[in-house]
Amino acid sequence: MILRDKYVKLNANKLTKFSYTYKHRQSILTSSYILFTLHILGGGMMMKKIISVIMVLLVSLPLFSTHVLAKEGVGKESLVALGDSIPYGYNLEKNNQHPSRDAYPYLIGDKANLRVRNLGEPGWTTEDLLASIQGDQKYRQAIRHSDYITLSIGSNDLLRGFRQEATQAKVMELVFNGDYSVYEEVQDIMDVPDLVDRMETIISEIRALSDSPIVFYNIYNPYPSSDFQNHMIGSLLLHDFAGGFNSIITSEIDDEKNVVVVDAYEAMIGEDSNLIPGDIHPTELGQERLAEIGYEVLR
Repeated sequence: MILRDKYVKLNANKLTKFSYTYKHRQSILTSSYILFTLHILGGGMMMKKIISVIMVLLVSLPLFSTHVLAKEGVGKESLVALGDSIPYGYNLEKNNQHPSRDAYPYLIGDKANLRVRNLGEPGWTTEDLLASIQGDQKYRQAIRHSDYITLSIGSNDLLRGFRQEATQAKVMELVFNGDYSVYEEVQDIMDVPDLVDRMETIISEIRALSDSPIVFYNIYNPYPSSDFQNHMIGSLLLHDFAGGFNSIITSEIDDEKNVVVVDAYEAMIGEDSNLIPGDIHPTELGQERLAEIGYEVLR
């Protein structure tokens, strides 16, 4: 159901709630009038029993009303954000002690009128997130009660592998000699096959807890064009040919049930203003770009 339909449904619930409350008040006034009339008439054991029954009904009405309103209660649907420092909004705030309100999950929440639970954690890898989904009740309960989920994970895994000396040597061979046959070796050194397996396992673990739609962000290039060598290598490994990492993500994950892969790479590439200077994290503008592509698939 698209969000516009759900908005209409919520408004219909509000009208139902108003109608019930109005009828409830009318019934109380009517019952009170009857009770007053019986009291005036007075007299007799039978009359006292009738008054007692009416008193019980009057006391019970608020209880019934509370139950119905709780059942039909109108509240915002929830968006749970899972991942690393990117959904956290790292370095958008001075102290980084809590997720930034300028991070893309909150921007999506504002646009779509969703309540946001941001569980992004700076520095996390796929191993960290998987362990938490499997064993941390905070994460498991949040997923169970979600209506929508965003997932952004894997960047730290790739950066950790990219910075290894063995990776650097093979990448230089790939770039300067044009020997694309070594790319599979680069993938193995960077642990790409296991990384993709963990991503699929993360989605399976989420699916065991919830059937909420998952918006999965692929990996953007964390290096600005001004850092020419790293930017070129990042584009090469992530995007520029069929064996690129984002192509693997799309082919392996996009077929999962109710999972949509959105293209963070394309949303962020080409504008250095999307990245914090001297940093690998999105600026407020970059977070807006990420929010736009996530919102588009939810609305």
